[in-house]
Amino acid sequence: MLVATASSTGWTALADVVGPGGKVIDCYCTDKTGTRVELGELRCLDVDGRQFMAQCQMSLNVPMWREVQANCLSASLDLTEAPLQLPAL
Repeated sequence: MLVATASSTGWTALADVVGPGGKVIDCYCTDKTGTRVELGELRCLDVDGRQFMAQCQMSLNVPMWREVQANCLSASLDLTEAPLQLPAL
């Protein structure tokens, strides 16, 4: 059963499982710095020189990263062009 409950350490995440006896079992992924990433969250992963969008999911009761898009979302600004001139007021 997936629930959010209050515990002595605070609120547990929606993906955490409360097992027999009230023990909380953490269900989450980690990023490359070891920071907790909740189930369902998306990240751009760089693995062996290849970048792709991945989602934290459960597979056979194990949290894992699943590729959901071949490339990462990105934005860029070309600063080589001259800036736009605004008309004088």
